[in-house]
Amino acid sequence: MQSSCRAALTELSLNKIMENKKLKTLGLRLRSLTLFRELLADPIINALGKCVDTLAEGDNSEKISAYCEFVSLLYKKGGNLSKYLREAVRDSENVYIRTVGKGEKPADFLENALKAELNILEEIATLASKELSKIIEGEIFLPEYQTENFSLSDFYREHIASIGKKGYGVYARYRMFYLGADNKIVPVHSPDETKLSSLVDYEREQKIILDNTRALLAGKPAANILLTGDAGTGKSSTVKAIVNELYTEGLRIIEVRKDQLHSIAGLLDTLSENPLKFILFVDDLSFQKDDDNYSALKAVLEGSVSAKSQNVVIYATSNRRHIVKEKFSDREGDDIHRNDTMQEMVSLSERFGIHVTFKRPDKQTYLDIVRHLAIEAGINDMAEDEIDLLAEQYALGRGGRSARAAKQFVDGLIASVKEAKDQ
Repeated sequence: MQSSCRAALTELSLNKIMENKKLKTLGLRLRSLTLFRELLADPIINALGKCVDTLAEGDNSEKISAYCEFVSLLYKKGGNLSKYLREAVRDSENVYIRTVGKGEKPADFLENALKAELNILEEIATLASKELSKIIEGEIFLPEYQTENFSLSDFYREHIASIGKKGYGVYARYRMFYLGADNKIVPVHSPDETKLSSLVDYEREQKIILDNTRALLAGKPAANILLTGDAGTGKSSTVKAIVNELYTEGLRIIEVRKDQLHSIAGLLDTLSENPLKFILFVDDLSFQKDDDNYSALKAVLEGSVSAKSQNVVIYATSNRRHIVKEKFSDREGDDIHRNDTMQEMVSLSERFGIHVTFKRPDKQTYLDIVRHLAIEAGINDMAEDEIDLLAEQYALGRGGRSARAAKQFVDGLIASVKEAKDQ
């Protein structure tokens, strides 16, 4: 009896030693990451590493604390370790994916490193909560988290194969960006969801921009585009709707403010090695004649951005045909070269390869837009004549008809209908 008890205790001790050794080895393997080394700074992966180390060597109280700290952080991101690690690997901007993104073949040592590290990360991604919590002693509730059985290597190889459409790093997760402080590219977490189907009666203008953008995606010569016209005619919405239409084919957009135009040259250097295609979007563009930003944009356009960087075009919108604000006094004075001066002021718009004009809609077009948006919004219990009358009254109060006014009117109509139903 005593010998069988001793044997059982010996077996338990051996199992514990083996489990501790396995955890120590896993912790060491995690810290051996090189290609994916930035993942060690990730709060959740860092907490998991500390948890594994503590479970191998800490006392029971420390084990509980480390385990629950890790699970608590994971819960804030959905509670699925496999999914979280899969996304972290996909978003990694490591040297291997950058090499592939530039169209180059990675060296053999990079291939070997990738294979080994994906195996390590797959082992961690499929580490079930019961495998960790069983190390902790005592009758105490320990929260669980989710894992999935999957091949991280297969997932990553598939991602690499479609890198031209899916991208890597932050560009794999988001489609719209803006240039922030210190020229940092910042993702838009809640992007404009406008669809081309919602933009009515501007099919000709949309087709010109759409065809040019598809040429960019196909690796063909694509032009920079200037979109001009009255305010509210849908210039900006058209550009964003095209991005929503084509982002699954590898299109991304970065919005640049007028005071950031000096940064475009640096952006081109950064983006030129990326496998995706980009629109640099400048909204509501206009300049004073002595504006330094004018010279910056002109220099980029004269340098033929699409020729220097085959994956980037500039799309700009303006309510003014000639962009540069012109005064009558600019036409007078003793400048013997004033004709050259005037030509300089109006020439910027001509440096865009394509110029598309959005005209203010007439009454019929305006009402067509309103009716289309109303049907799209599911407003079916109002007579067409009643909607037309209310829409015209709204446009009159807004100072004129426009696609923007139509959208705002229908948004207000949706709210009124909802309020009436709730009462």
